[in-house]
Amino acid sequence: MHALIIDDSRAMRMILRRILDELGIGATEAAHGAEALGLLSAGLHPDLCLVDWNMPVMDGCTFVSEVRKVREWRDITLMMVTTESEHSQIVRALAAGAHEYVIKPFTADAIQDKLELLGLVEAGVLS
Repeated sequence: MHALIIDDSRAMRMILRRILDELGIGATEAAHGAEALGLLSAGLHPDLCLVDWNMPVMDGCTFVSEVRKVREWRDITLMMVTTESEHSQIVRALAAGAHEYVIKPFTADAIQDKLELLGLVEAGVLS
């Protein structure tokens, strides 16, 4: 399994990469949605994208909408990982095509729980 971590914070990308490493998931990183779309257009096809909402150049919700427009990318699982905690924002992201939503700050267990719900990891990997 391979993931694409999309966040403008290098520290957040490192935290998420460490969690994914512990779960046995390899990862590529992008600093914003446009860079991530470029990676997908160049042939990267991750199983999972962890997407921040607030980023320069292209925000996470726009990235999700753009990915959902491309048939070849519809099998990619999209999970928002963001500080946006208002119910309307969560609804907006899910309506755009995100599968799950994690609010920062989070724990490694919270990420694992969401990935278990999505069927991407087995229970208890981080225990």
